Order: sequence, then C-alpha cells, then structure tokens
Amino acid sequence: MSRRGKTIVKRVTLDPKYNSELVAHMIRVIMQDGKKTVAEKIVYGAIDKVAEKMKEDPSKFVKDEKTFDDPLEVVAAAIDNMKPQVEVKTRRVGGTTYPVPVPIAPNRQLSLALRWTTQYASARHGMGMPAAVAAEIVDAFQGQGNVIKKRDDVHKMAQANKAFAHYAW
Repeated sequence: MSRRGKTIVKRVTLDPKYNSELVAHMIRVIMQDGKKTVAEKIVYGAIDKVAEKMKEDPSKFVKDEKTFDDPLEVVAAAIDNMKPQVEVKTRRVGGTTYPVPVPIAPNRQLSLALRWTTQYASARHGMGMPAAVAAEIVDAFQGQGNVIKKRDDVHKMAQANKAFAHYAW
C-alpha cells in the first residue's frame, strides 16, 4: 500500500488573450512573487516577438515541409522539442545508490521544459525577459539553444546509465 497521498490534478484556467492552456501554464511558471500581470506581459511580449521574427524571416519557421504561420504553433512545436523523454532517478538497492533511467510523465515533461526555458531566459543578459524568452523559443524550434542542450544532456545521462534500467520500478 502506498504511503503517498493522492495527487490532485488541478484544472488549468485558459489565458484570456489566446485562450490557450499552454500559454496559461507558461505564465504560471514565469510568475514570481504572485505578480501575474508582469508574467503575462513577459509571455505575451515573447509571443509578439516570435511573431515579429516570423515576419522578418519566414524561412526559419519551416519544419518537415510544414510552414508555421501562427506564433502559438511555433511555441507549441518549440516546447515539444524541449521536452525530455527520460531522466535519471537514484535508487538505493542493497546499500548502493544507482542512477536509473526512468521515462517521464507528460505533465512532468512540460513542467521541466518550461522551467528550463525560464531558467535559461533569465540567464541571458543584455536583453529584456520577453526578448530572452522569445530567443529561447526560436532557438528550441530550430533545435539548438540552451534548453535543447540541457535536454540532450539529460538523455545522454540516461543512455549512459542504461545498464541500471532493470532497477526501475
């Protein structure tokens, strides 16, 4: 019998401007100290900057023979690129700790991707936060950037410890 309590899945309220659950989740992750209007300005500003970049050079926003016209589609595709598939968790077996690769649940994949986006966007100096978030999104859409590097590092660590996969439970 599990000792953990039941997890309560909260319904996400849609954001008022785009009526999108993903944008609302981004706003919540970027928000600090309860300042939701500041987080909304950052996220909406980032989406507007992505739209500007799409108008400047539409050839950058073609993927698998599909041309992206809507900035929300670009954001969704970028976040799908950022999501890690497996991660390493430590398991203690017989007094020894092993790093065990474990598949990640979809909601945790999204949370990690958005958390890494916020972390690396705030680490970009010399530009405002909306521009930094937009730059991370465009970089991730193109398969490069800090968040993609972090995802690849997590996947490499899981690949290196594949020998301990039989300890996953």
